[in-house]
Amino acid sequence: MVIKESIRIHAPLPVVWSVFSTLAEWNRWNTVCRDCCLVEGEGMAAGTCFSFSLRPYYLPVKITPRISRCDQGREVVWEGRRLGINARHSFTFQEEEGAVLLVSTEVFSGPLLWVSSLLGVPAKLHGLTRNLLSDIKRKCEGCGKIE
Repeated sequence: MVIKESIRIHAPLPVVWSVFSTLAEWNRWNTVCRDCCLVEGEGMAAGTCFSFSLRPYYLPVKITPRISRCDQGREVVWEGRRLGINARHSFTFQEEEGAVLLVSTEVFSGPLLWVSSLLGVPAKLHGLTRNLLSDIKRKCEGCGKIE
């Protein structure tokens, strides 16, 4: 299963990268990835492990991915496993005519993936991805506080 979504952010790449990469500030503006904290490492870098909670339904699900690739201002990839499902989430940042195109691609696999499809999880996750990208856009463009 693949969930892909993109958004155009009207802000300079250094601003977009700073907002995205400062994990310690996510709790202030990020309505999707709640209770974010570092588990191991020192910020947005390969090898860093962090955790956050998602609420695809009523109860939160704690996610603890490890960043496998971090090319500052260009790409971040994190990977994790939860409830029998392997996930790889990549974000790419592309400067285009005074804006940044932020592309999120999530790839899921595993023996229990079919169960999540039956429960409607892909649609919920796609909605959370759209919300996350919108949160990043609002924060970067300064269109009001999300907190």
